[in-house]
Amino acid sequence: MAAAQDLKTPISMSFSHHSPFKPSPPFPPRTQTHSPLIITTLPRIQVHRPPPSLSISRRLFLPSVSGIWDALTGGNNPREAVSAIRRGMLLFRQGDVAGSLAEFDKAIELNPRQKAYLWQRGLSLYYLDRFKEGAEQFRIDVAQNPNDTEESIWCFLCEAQLFGVDEARKQFLEVGRDPRPVMLEAYSMFKDGGDPEKLVAAFSNGRENDYFYASLYAGLYYESQNKTEEAKHHILAAYQSLYGQRSDDYMASLAKVHCICRNWESA
Repeated sequence: MAAAQDLKTPISMSFSHHSPFKPSPPFPPRTQTHSPLIITTLPRIQVHRPPPSLSISRRLFLPSVSGIWDALTGGNNPREAVSAIRRGMLLFRQGDVAGSLAEFDKAIELNPRQKAYLWQRGLSLYYLDRFKEGAEQFRIDVAQNPNDTEESIWCFLCEAQLFGVDEARKQFLEVGRDPRPVMLEAYSMFKDGGDPEKLVAAFSNGRENDYFYASLYAGLYYESQNKTEEAKHHILAAYQSLYGQRSDDYMASLAKVHCICRNWESA
């Protein structure tokens, strides 16, 4: 997910090249916050990288059609809902996962249409071990956008915790082809099984955002297999990568939050 421009009134529509088909509500942009971070020092994993090429992620904010209509018509408290989503995302970035969920739920209460687009809520539910609700959120999201690779993977991650990997794979959400090679490979690995080490190796000398995503999803794959040490190694690598440290991508913040929730900051 790189730096996004501020969203100002009137609402404008912009589209990320990573997921051209995904509408989403008029969420606030992913600008860098200056709130105190919970993590102080994490162990450094030395990776010799080529000069970074930070590119915009699929998850830059895209206004939804329903959200724009509500903003124009004044229906269902859209401004208050957007404010709640903004607060929820900020709280998540700061490591307050429970607080973020409370704000996302408040946004849905203010404007129920938002639920179909609140993938951020699904991520918060995962880290609160509320896997059934998380899987439901991601399935709703994919129903709105059948080309969303990452929500399909996160649904699998929730259901793997509920039913085990084999059963979760039987009900894996199939989606359209992701234009990002790294996510195309990650999707195939989760759907059919594969080697996370090969995923990371394939993108270790490429663009910095590709290396970040390969490392993050390699670690998440290991977590679904209950291989804690391997998961820790790769997610720490994602967090400590140049993209993980410099990008405003929400998933870069997620890598940090993952380390907080697993108590890896003092490892």
